[in-house]
Amino acid sequence: MTYLEMYDHFLNSGELTAEEKERMASLTDSEKKEFFSIPLEFGTAGMRGVLDIGTNRMNIYNVRRATLGLAKFINSLGKEAAKKGIVISYDTRRYSSEFACAAAKVLAKEGIKVYLFENVRPVPMCSFAIRYLNATGGIMITASHNPKQYNGYKVYGEDGAQLSPEATAKVVEYINKLDYFNIPECEIKLNAELIKGKDNLKVSDNITIIGKSVDDVYFSTINKLSLSPEAVKEVGSDIKIVYTPLHGSGYMPVTTILAHMGIKVTVVSEQAKPDTEFSTVRVPNPEEPDALKMAIELADKIGSDLVIGTDPDCDRMGVAVRNDKGEFVLLNGNQIGALLLDYILKRNKENGTLPKNAAVVKTIVTTELAADIARSYGAEIFDVLTGFKFIGEKIKEWEKTNEHTFMFGYEESYGYLSGTHARDKDAVVSAMLFAEMACYYKKEGAGIYQTLIYLFEKFGYYNERSVSITYGGLDGMEKMKNIMEYARAQKFEKIAGNEVAASLDLVKGIRRKSDGAEEEIKLPRTNALKLILKNGDWICIRPSGTEPKLKIYVAAKAPSMEQSKEICERYLEEMKKILS
Repeated sequence: MTYLEMYDHFLNSGELTAEEKERMASLTDSEKKEFFSIPLEFGTAGMRGVLDIGTNRMNIYNVRRATLGLAKFINSLGKEAAKKGIVISYDTRRYSSEFACAAAKVLAKEGIKVYLFENVRPVPMCSFAIRYLNATGGIMITASHNPKQYNGYKVYGEDGAQLSPEATAKVVEYINKLDYFNIPECEIKLNAELIKGKDNLKVSDNITIIGKSVDDVYFSTINKLSLSPEAVKEVGSDIKIVYTPLHGSGYMPVTTILAHMGIKVTVVSEQAKPDTEFSTVRVPNPEEPDALKMAIELADKIGSDLVIGTDPDCDRMGVAVRNDKGEFVLLNGNQIGALLLDYILKRNKENGTLPKNAAVVKTIVTTELAADIARSYGAEIFDVLTGFKFIGEKIKEWEKTNEHTFMFGYEESYGYLSGTHARDKDAVVSAMLFAEMACYYKKEGAGIYQTLIYLFEKFGYYNERSVSITYGGLDGMEKMKNIMEYARAQKFEKIAGNEVAASLDLVKGIRRKSDGAEEEIKLPRTNALKLILKNGDWICIRPSGTEPKLKIYVAAKAPSMEQSKEICERYLEEMKKILS
């Protein structure tokens, strides 16, 4: 169909609400073309898009269609897969509960068992529940840290990790054969108000509401990851922590686990309650410096030691700590991960629980400081592609082979995982361990900021930067593809005066050295290019998998932070010129 034919198809479907019809009537021709020309892409990260009407927007029709495609895939796996069922969770965004209930009704109509959480729950609890309930997979309704105009639909496999590329391709095959309308649903009344507070309640033959009973097992499981209970017992009631869930799903689990541990926490009251508009922040993303502004102001007012913030689906965590002058400074994702990694390995070594085959996993765009720290404790470091599902794959692999023991995994975009209870980023566990780490260092007479400086002094001042270039319009993805092809065709010899030692073409799986020699890269194929400089610095470019954005990452190490920052800026400026 042309975009105008698809527009008419929607308008004449007989399923639109009066409000949706009014919205369609208001669209300009260019908006009609943008909203109805192409479908919303469904990839390994599921779907994510701006909420609105149309094939290229996030709405109930796309959710039902995607769910029916997923249902057909599950049923193709056999009766046992349908019987084991799907876990569904959702966050605090616009229409999240409506999308979750619609997905549950579509799956149930197709004979697939559904475990639907009674209220908002974060990504890690969804991932945990899949494995705890021995389900076939899961759905998480969220757009993570995106602005309020967005929502999304993530799909997980039976291992609790995001769906594999192979399984995703099969789901997409089923989706592509479906219309956006006449999607069958089981005929029951199901909404957020009806299920709130319920637990182990069967509302239909195939839909069971879950809640506290699963929560309790999750908290009991992650509590075992504590490494310094004696430090928490000694100073936990004295240390002051300010926490903000940024109106998201982290409020209940983060405050619950910290209370269990005996750590005092003050919550930013204005940001504690769910708010679909995220009205107190520009963007509900702890990666953004202004997201923790209210939390830092409160922390200064009451004399807190530490500020912690989590995003709407509570898989990312941001942190602010006091520096040597007593002022709050924001840590970036690489620094937070390095501190957690060092703490986990240090405490395991001190407790005599560090295994000989200890392993740490990071993504290819995460700081090399992690590698230095891991090796200093005798742990092996592994690089995987960007996306936490690849960290989850390593955990799954080692559970089968026992070749390595997973200790910690993280990515520079503020996502961390300790333990194997989940196969995605877990900001609940991260908040628990960071708060405990603050207690440990306070007991030892040290501070978190001082520990970070110690790591820099020991291993070198690492600095990493990234920027995103957005390409608008329907041809945004095509523009990015062309730029990536152009970049791959270049022979990079020097970047900002530093010689290039090798280029890693991850589409072809080839590492090409400066002398022309080539070797295979043992990583899955992906659309990314990484340049390794002779001094150890690196640069990586890759397109986003869910949005028309090209990401440029740069990393440098120098004798001081000022020098490494200056080098990163030079790398970024040169790469922008090359790619323009």
